[in-house]
Amino acid sequence: MTAIPTPKLATADVCDAKGEEVSVLPIQFSSYGGRLDFAGPAMTVKTLDDNSLLKSLLKTPGEGRVVVVDGGGSHRAALLGGNLAADAAKNGWAGLVIHGCVRDLHEICAEDIGIMALGTCPRKSVKQDRGATGVDISIGDVLIKSGYWIIADSDGIVISPELPSL
Repeated sequence: MTAIPTPKLATADVCDAKGEEVSVLPIQFSSYGGRLDFAGPAMTVKTLDDNSLLKSLLKTPGEGRVVVVDGGGSHRAALLGGNLAADAAKNGWAGLVIHGCVRDLHEICAEDIGIMALGTCPRKSVKQDRGATGVDISIGDVLIKSGYWIIADSDGIVISPELPSL
């Protein structure tokens, strides 16, 4: 699989053009990565306070995709830190949307990758290989399937079943 060329998409423009054909995540995420705007097809991960599967996934070729992690909104442990952010950037992932927390902000902000998360937590996650990848997830009542398009910028996060044409 080769990297998918990603056009420059602004969430506001996508919403204006597509209206109810797209969904907006109704939860306030903050940007933590070195890239403010990012877009690509989703690869989903469902887990709770365990980043084992995410760690393995980020070591594989990202090919311009966006990892969307349903971490249950937990603030008990960070699912992403500096080392994993560096792996994600090095392996060609466009970005990550984490319904949970991150840590090592001084490191992840320097990586050329988009990272949106709920907040920060200095505690690392457990490593028990719990969770699943490539499964349907729901964040804020918005269904996200692997392959759906994720468009993220400072205005929010838009989910589309296909690449939006404007």
